[in-house]
Amino acid sequence: MRLKDRVAIVTGGGRGIGLGVAKAMVKEGAHVAICDIGQDILDSGLAEIQAMGGEALALQMDVSAKDQIVHVVDGLTEQHGRIDILVNCAGINEILPIAQITEEQWDRMLAVNLKGVFLCCQAVMEQMKAQGSGSIVSMTSVAGKTGGVAAGAHYSVSKAGIICFTKSLARELGPFNVTVNAVSPGRIDTPMIRQATDEENENFIRNTPLGRLGTPEDVASAVIFLVSDEARFITGEILDVNGGMLMD
Repeated sequence: MRLKDRVAIVTGGGRGIGLGVAKAMVKEGAHVAICDIGQDILDSGLAEIQAMGGEALALQMDVSAKDQIVHVVDGLTEQHGRIDILVNCAGINEILPIAQITEEQWDRMLAVNLKGVFLCCQAVMEQMKAQGSGSIVSMTSVAGKTGGVAAGAHYSVSKAGIICFTKSLARELGPFNVTVNAVSPGRIDTPMIRQATDEENENFIRNTPLGRLGTPEDVASAVIFLVSDEARFITGEILDVNGGMLMD
């Protein structure tokens, strides 16, 4: 088991990519806390983990609320004495023309997708520095590199911000043996993409060399690699998982 007894936090861990990551980490022996904003989402995700014979903590948390994040991180640190892994998967998306994006929608998108990553990283970084180890992986998107096709500009901007923040944090935490990377998925078959039409999804598949949508398991495999000892000399990397849709 590549992550045996490591303590991991997965935001957005109740469904979609986050749940896929949490399941993979449980299989690799980690002590996983799945965090999500809705108790019903958490209950459903935990049930899936238990159905495969695993266990996890399910903790309600809004990633845009600093006090909730600190409460979760402090509780886990007190319980386990360390935080080894943070995976930032929590996020929202809207498909809107720029002219139709309200100020409130813009602020909410950046509060969840970008500020949430900043707050979660800030909450764990001192503990990781003190223990001299740790791994952080955040979910960005192909939209953060291209401007997005089936994504609003506010979503694309939030994901572009994660790319820059990942590199900045990697430079700051490198001297403490803490790696900071991001995964940039393409079109992944999760509830989030169901905002798009079948025609739009089919168009993505036609323009993807591997000829299919990605799965949460595809993304989870990349995350497991980045938080494992196999990637101990990789930091500041933005790893594409998109079936060849974007090659950069």
